[in-house]
Amino acid sequence: MDPAPEHPHRHEQPHAPSRGHGHSHDRGWAGVVRYARLLPVMWRSEVSTAVVALAAPVRGERVVDLGSGMGPATVEAARRGASVVAVDPTPFMRHLLSVRRLAQRARRGISVVDGAAEAIPVVDGSIDALWSVNSMHHWTDLARALGEIHRVLRPGGRLVLVDEDFDNPAHPFHAALQRRRAGHGHPFEAIDPVDVAGRLRRLGFESVHGALEPMAGRPAKVVRGSKG
Repeated sequence: MDPAPEHPHRHEQPHAPSRGHGHSHDRGWAGVVRYARLLPVMWRSEVSTAVVALAAPVRGERVVDLGSGMGPATVEAARRGASVVAVDPTPFMRHLLSVRRLAQRARRGISVVDGAAEAIPVVDGSIDALWSVNSMHHWTDLARALGEIHRVLRPGGRLVLVDEDFDNPAHPFHAALQRRRAGHGHPFEAIDPVDVAGRLRRLGFESVHGALEPMAGRPAKVVRGSKG
């Protein structure tokens, strides 16, 4: 089998390593242990499938899965024939997805790269669609992240950003997460989809919509639109 690439494509611009990017809560062995416990939940995701369907990648397009994690959205998009750049700042996650990639029939369409929302390792205007699933609350600099998204998308490029709304009592994991937060605090950023949509609109995105709405039957914070 061919080795899993963990570097940008040859035609991409050099990018500073993403060490230091990403939320501090995701780093080190504590982050590894936390994500290892979540593996059964994060390996497959109906929300990720729904997000990819909304982004609608097609064969021949180049797309970014931002905060790809264990890769449910990456795998789904590659099956559709898209060339997927899976971006994640966490070495443990990149390793898992690199191994998972080897078992995929469409593995040649998947590149696993070191990066973050604040430093996406692709050239300007080279991406047809970009999405993130449950990663916005990990971003440490929202303005910089949205600027990077604007930079990498081509004119007309599509955007779908989704965080499940775990604070909504209707979410199936609400009670469990409230108990966890009571013991460990809540270090991640609060996300307002209306605010995110407004920021994107000021950057030149068109038909941008941000709202609380269901995604795959779960309450979610959803932002979608296209680059003008």
